Amino acid sequence: MTRLSSLRTALALAGAIATMPLYAEYPIHYEASVSGGGGSGSFAPYHISSLRHGRISARYNALGEVALWRPLDTSSRFSYGFGADIVAGYSSSTAYERYDASAATWNTHSVSPSSAWVQQLFGEVKYRGVFLLAGLKEHSSALLNQGLTSGDLIESGNSRPIPEVRIGFHDFQDIPFTRGWVQIQGEIAYGKFTDNGWLKDQYNYYTNHLTLGEWYTYKRCYFRTSPSRPFSVTFGMQAAGEFGGDETIYVRGKVLRTYKYPSDLLTFIKMFIPSKDGGEGFVTGNHLGSWDLKARYRLRNGDRIMAYFSWPWEDGSGIGKLNGWDGLWGVEYKSAAPGWLEGALLEYLDFTNQSGPIHFAPGDHTGTSVTEHVSGADDYYNNNSHRSYANYGMSIGTPALMAPIYNLDGFPAYLANAMRGFHVGVEGHITPALSYRLKAGYRKAWGNGKITLPEPLHLTSAMLEATWQVKGVDGLSVNAQLECDRGNMPCDAFGALVTVKYNGILNL
Repeated sequence: MTRLSSLRTALALAGAIATMPLYAEYPIHYEASVSGGGGSGSFAPYHISSLRHGRISARYNALGEVALWRPLDTSSRFSYGFGADIVAGYSSSTAYERYDASAATWNTHSVSPSSAWVQQLFGEVKYRGVFLLAGLKEHSSALLNQGLTSGDLIESGNSRPIPEVRIGFHDFQDIPFTRGWVQIQGEIAYGKFTDNGWLKDQYNYYTNHLTLGEWYTYKRCYFRTSPSRPFSVTFGMQAAGEFGGDETIYVRGKVLRTYKYPSDLLTFIKMFIPSKDGGEGFVTGNHLGSWDLKARYRLRNGDRIMAYFSWPWEDGSGIGKLNGWDGLWGVEYKSAAPGWLEGALLEYLDFTNQSGPIHFAPGDHTGTSVTEHVSGADDYYNNNSHRSYANYGMSIGTPALMAPIYNLDGFPAYLANAMRGFHVGVEGHITPALSYRLKAGYRKAWGNGKITLPEPLHLTSAMLEATWQVKGVDGLSVNAQLECDRGNMPCDAFGALVTVKYNGILNL
């Protein structure tokens, strides 16, 4: 190399260095919103309150929310993220009945959401395809279209998040030696409920039981065939559980007994691999889950057609699919291009094949001469020892089953989980700046596997939503929802909710 060419190379290198930024961008996402709404019912309308991570349940609401977060960088081998989300404002109170044992009378008292709470506060790290999360973070369905579905049966995004530690695969990972034909995704989580105060406020102190200070666990394992092929199938299982805590049983206003359930290291292990515990007389904790499958076919123009089911289980008969048609069944269409119809789905829900009230296990009765096992007393989302499957009164699973928050008599369980119904969802864009979403359905419930209600409960509901992206102001949007509910699950309601939101990215 000549001296002149060396000089030219040095000058080119110096110029490249001079034009390089002296800093690395550090993106922080932020979002601020204000919401206001009300209606004619005792609670917010069904679709307006559902699948919002527990933000709205009351009749009247005026809320402000501020969030900051740094998402994981999925393109990097190592990445970390964090987030904080605070909600504050006003929500109207609801009157619940409560029994006064000292006076042997029933009274009413008001319960309302907090005026401010931490919705999310978390930190997470990722190395290659594995992540570790600690804190409060919202989780939505891993299988279903969150914007249109009636809700996942196990983790739907309907209730507030639970403080937890969660580890798993960040996304689907190729299984070795399958050449990409089969992928796996899975997660394991342990968390702690923080809603003791709400449970004590809402409970009637007359019947059933009150269990406080419980732990939560969640597991998922999904397999997926190659998504690059026109036809792909995702299938697997979800499993959740509740354990630990202090139980107090009330009978006609009097305390029958109290019991402290174990929550030591051995119990955590038993919740991961269910096993019997002499202290509880059966399997440790309360377990429930679902078998899930989703088949997707991609057309040549990129549109997708999907069919799926989710079968609930709470014991061996459910795992063995001995509960008939119980579950969520759906078909969905998703367009590859924006337009009037970008997505649509139809779902059928059935929870009526629970066994009757008689349950007899010979092993539970020493010395009995009866050898026949009668499996009964199924009761979806409820448990004889642990809390019902809800957080702050709202269903952790599907909101289609009427959760304890809607029991104005202060009963702490699902009263009407023997239910059938159907649900539709449609979405699209009217103009590039104006989108819409429609959700509607019908549900009817007869009680549960133990008790039939004197009269069935039912609800017909329809919600229309429009979102306007304000032209000329990037990140500013206005969302309006209008809904009409007719029935008694939980109530007639006509209401609306308007949200103004602004979001952006700070590059520090």
